[in-house]
Amino acid sequence: MSDRAPAGQFLDAAIGLLERLRDEEADGIAAAGTLLADTVADGGRLFAFGAGHSSLAAQDLVYRAGGLALMNLLVVPGVVGVDVMPAPLGSALERVDGLASAVLDSSPLREGDALLIISLSGRNALPVEMAMTARALGVKVIGVTSVAYASETKSRHASGTYLKDHCDLVLDSKIAVGDAELTHDDIPAPFAPASTVVTSALLQAVMATTATTLADRGIEPPLLRSGNVDGGHDWNTRVMEQYRDRIFYRY
Repeated sequence: MSDRAPAGQFLDAAIGLLERLRDEEADGIAAAGTLLADTVADGGRLFAFGAGHSSLAAQDLVYRAGGLALMNLLVVPGVVGVDVMPAPLGSALERVDGLASAVLDSSPLREGDALLIISLSGRNALPVEMAMTARALGVKVIGVTSVAYASETKSRHASGTYLKDHCDLVLDSKIAVGDAELTHDDIPAPFAPASTVVTSALLQAVMATTATTLADRGIEPPLLRSGNVDGGHDWNTRVMEQYRDRIFYRY
């Protein structure tokens, strides 16, 4: 470990990853933003899914000040964040075959919609099956994952494939296998995960691209404002009423 304080080391590592996304994923971000803008313009709905800590980045897109009102959270009971008890049950559910298909069968997803699937490893049955099933339904799928896992770990899906293999577009978060940026001679395990901050920033870059792409086409992007600024509540009420047939978190 260097002489620099660990906080500085971690922030430097996170900044380095963000710079890599800016420089190496620019084309993918532009393509993802265009795909979502196309979906909005064509009357489709937007959904995001993540399991465990990957759900944090998905949740950050939903009902978000400055975000797209049309982004809905696709909920899989027991795997949204770490609120399930015991917490390891959520990890176990990610490996259950058939769960994704059952969830999609009872969800509002339909042909013409777009689904963001966030999975750091992309190796578990749930994200792989979700991508496969969603595409079979005619849903456009954007996978947000660390591509490194596909070459350094074994898939847990029966097909031997990963999330990245079943997407219309893939965004690589660049997170190293294990998701820990720091080491210390006196600490036996690596520590300081960066996937949440990096993946959230990556997705917000996509949302910014979506909004500006719509605006460039003469379409007002359906954005939400903070409810803590004057007029924000009235603004959001108007937007959610205008797009009520494409918003599922309000009811």
